[in-house]
Amino acid sequence: MPQADHFVWNVDPTAFTLGPIEPRWYGILFASAFVIGFFLMRKMYRAADRTMEELDKLLTYVMIGTVVGARLGHVLFYDPYYYFVQQPDQILAIWNGGLASHGAAIGIILAMYFYVKKVNQMSFLWLADRVVIVVATGGACIRIGNFINSEILGKPTDLPWAVIFKNAPQLTAAQQMLPRHPTMLYEALLCIVIFAILWTIYKKYSTRPPEGSLFGAFLVLLFGGRFLLEYTKLNQAAFAGDWMFNMGQWLSIPLIAIGLWLVFKKVDWSSSQAKVSTEHS
Repeated sequence: MPQADHFVWNVDPTAFTLGPIEPRWYGILFASAFVIGFFLMRKMYRAADRTMEELDKLLTYVMIGTVVGARLGHVLFYDPYYYFVQQPDQILAIWNGGLASHGAAIGIILAMYFYVKKVNQMSFLWLADRVVIVVATGGACIRIGNFINSEILGKPTDLPWAVIFKNAPQLTAAQQMLPRHPTMLYEALLCIVIFAILWTIYKKYSTRPPEGSLFGAFLVLLFGGRFLLEYTKLNQAAFAGDWMFNMGQWLSIPLIAIGLWLVFKKVDWSSSQAKVSTEHS
């Protein structure tokens, strides 16, 4: 696999330096995910005649749920021995890396659950249908940040779009020269496609999709896609090296099952189809 045949990625993860301040591209993209999400949610809240005060409260709940859930997910699911036995002082050290998307999903779901208890006349599924649209855009931003950081690496491959990650600290010098699947970009593209699908459904039903439809579709599409893409990714949990499925796949299965149950058992598609037909006649 000659190096000249493949794209070499060796970009500095630091965006710029301003005295002691050195913002990293990952942090900028992570923050951008919330900014983009805020404007999308504001549009959807206004369409539903919800107040901006409610939206501000939601942003706080989701930010806390995302960060805490993603960090604890990484600690519990991928390297519990390291964090609880070897380096417990690193559990809260988010600045050193280590956020898990499955943990973030659980954190966001819990955040929404507690949020709707504080808001009048709002169901969990109504909120979840709109939040997942935002999560799809955020997922794309974060996975692009992972690409810039040369983390969540793919397995070696000789495909023409393979990437050589020369700044991947977790690899040896020899391993850095191997072309690999840009799995994080696969996942970013998956999130963009999911956003397009969810937004299309949302607009098709005149901003009033059947409750649970978008949430269910999101769970099936995202975690179904994640399950398949895990085959291109290096194992992130060393203790799961000989498992039939890796940790990311096992964590995806219950979320896919919940999504399928919502789409095929919970959502009332018949009444919504009639409503759309009437509105477009």
